[in-house]
Amino acid sequence: MEATYTKYVLNFKIPSGTSRGIMTQKETWFLILKNNGKWGIGECGILRGLSVDDVPDYEKKLKWVCANIHLGKKELLNQLVHYPSIQFGLEQAFLSLQSETPFHLFPSEFTNKEAPIPINGLIWMGDEAFMLSQLEKKLQQGFQCIKMKIGAIDFEKELAILKFIRKNFTPNEIELRVDANGAFAPENALNKLNLLAEFGIHSIEQPIKPGNWEQMAQLCEHSPLPIALDEELIGIFNVTEKEQMLQTIKPQYIILKPSLVGGFKGSKEWITLADQQEIGWWVTSALESNVGLNAIAQWTYSMKTSMPQGLGTGSLYTNNFECPLEVADGKLYYRSTKTWKTNLIEDLCI
Repeated sequence: MEATYTKYVLNFKIPSGTSRGIMTQKETWFLILKNNGKWGIGECGILRGLSVDDVPDYEKKLKWVCANIHLGKKELLNQLVHYPSIQFGLEQAFLSLQSETPFHLFPSEFTNKEAPIPINGLIWMGDEAFMLSQLEKKLQQGFQCIKMKIGAIDFEKELAILKFIRKNFTPNEIELRVDANGAFAPENALNKLNLLAEFGIHSIEQPIKPGNWEQMAQLCEHSPLPIALDEELIGIFNVTEKEQMLQTIKPQYIILKPSLVGGFKGSKEWITLADQQEIGWWVTSALESNVGLNAIAQWTYSMKTSMPQGLGTGSLYTNNFECPLEVADGKLYYRSTKTWKTNLIEDLCI
């Protein structure tokens, strides 16, 4: 078996804002396996400033994986615990190599019969006019679940946007989720949660920065709206520590980004622990290209969850890869009439 990797820079169509800043590009890495005339591909996606494996020796570790591919998937995954995005890429690449076609990793009614996955429509941070224009587009596109990133502009303006939505749509018509990306100060977070609760919010992701377990536990206990942990999961590798964190904070939901929490294996570990404590969960992409998004979507469908997922990021880039994934009426489809670019692997290997 031969293993190689290549870097690829994704360019945003529109600069995308979070409370951590504006993104215009996102770098990602593809791991490619070849064996007996077949090939497989997996995406190792890191988010600068967020991924625990955003470290100087990242490329060196990819070289090590390629040089030691003979160790096999299980042993390599065990040795890559501190590199969750490479774990995820490796899982994909082996699944891709072993599949009948490189992009059918989890055959199901999603891939074979166009059964859809409900997803949320994502509204990026920006000024009020920009956020409202995004909202209008998402509603026109048929989304019934809207996720709005908050924490970057004036909080009163963000509340005004939520008020505008609720004037026109009830919680039964439009489910609203908000994502603070840890932007709230612990001392005034509860007050902000009380104000947000007036608008029938489904949940808020990561209201304060991760690592403040006791303060987050207090928020989860007293918050008038459900809290979902996102960044809080990053960098926790030990099962005992994962269990301890969930038992301490007692969140209503956790959000799983396979690139950030150790791929499918790491995500399943979190799901098992969450289920034991009756904590809900959903899956979100971490701005991967369509290669990684395809893998996450197929796996998510196989997990048989009915909640809207965060998988609508395939249209963010000018140089993404053409594929069968399509968003329509607030759902993600794998269209049988569309195909992957036949020269994808050649493009990546140049």
